[in-house]
Amino acid sequence: MFRYVWGVLKHHKCILYRINGVEDHVHIITHIHPTVALASLIKDIKVASSEWIKNERIFPMFSSWQIGYGAFTYSIKEKERLITYVKNQEEHHKRVNFKDEYISLLKEHGIEFDEKYLF
Repeated sequence: MFRYVWGVLKHHKCILYRINGVEDHVHIITHIHPTVALASLIKDIKVASSEWIKNERIFPMFSSWQIGYGAFTYSIKEKERLITYVKNQEEHHKRVNFKDEYISLLKEHGIEFDEKYLF
């Protein structure tokens, strides 16, 4: 599936630095081409990969991606740290679950939220 998502990113002239995930979410470290709108890119990734997952029957319990998504920008100086973070997702999520991770990211970026709308 990660290779398939990489193909979608390449189609949109984006540079993939790292992709990884666990059972309930995926992290993508990418440089988005200036001509690409983030919402359109996410939509294309979700639509194309959903169809591929269902056709290939690689995740029998998969029905669809969640409605929302989170996207955060970082300085290019953080690239190697982020790549390492995403590379080590399995180990990371033995200590921190997705919900706590996501709330931490929202707080780190100063994004106001109401938990009842997150999950």
